[in-house]
Amino acid sequence: MTNYKKIEMVKAFEKKFAQKMQELDLNFKQIELYQQAFSHSSFINDFNMNRLEHNERLEFLGDAVLELTVSRYLFDKYPELPEGNLTKMRATIVCEPSLVIFAKKIQINELILLGKGEEKTGGRTRPSLVSDAFEAFVGALYLDQGLESVWKFAEQIIFPYVEDEELDGVVDFKTQFQEFVHRQNKGDVTYRLINEEGPAHHRLFTSEVILENAAVAEGKGKTKKESEQKAAESAYKSMKNKAK
Repeated sequence: MTNYKKIEMVKAFEKKFAQKMQELDLNFKQIELYQQAFSHSSFINDFNMNRLEHNERLEFLGDAVLELTVSRYLFDKYPELPEGNLTKMRATIVCEPSLVIFAKKIQINELILLGKGEEKTGGRTRPSLVSDAFEAFVGALYLDQGLESVWKFAEQIIFPYVEDEELDGVVDFKTQFQEFVHRQNKGDVTYRLINEEGPAHHRLFTSEVILENAAVAEGKGKTKKESEQKAAESAYKSMKNKAK
């Protein structure tokens, strides 16, 4: 592709990026950092640019910044959870499927600079490519604005959805409730499916959590596992509030 095409693509990117940052209420100084964050290797190759100008280095940095940011959030939010649980939760939050969910919330794929072939083959919707761009953006934001801005971004795009159903399994309430009961010496915990309704393609399950032979909470979900998680969440939050 011609150099004119490259200039045209970069100008369009700069306009869309400025609008996106305004939507996110974030400041920026070094536009070239963000251009690199959204430059896929196919874009770099099409215009014979320096191979280090694509987003992989910023992706590497952003991954570490995300881990630190999420670690601090989980450390503060779940003071009763041991290291093993926190590690599992962090791994689920910063994994590719979750990052794609976060990226889609702000339609970050619209900003990615792709080569002609990659664009034609649907690269803009490829999960690995989208999650890489998300990490690279975080890396660029960190270099340009510091950790405080990354935290501000995460407060909008990541933290509110940590317990969202889309991130199934991020918070394991069955484990949390089990550990809470164990610390309080409350007895044994079991689960029982009490209802199943709806057509085969759209079932709704209801489970109850039983503590020492007494039902203490119910939960509904699209799967038996989800209904148990919801029951555990209800029981955990209720008993924790009473224990305060």
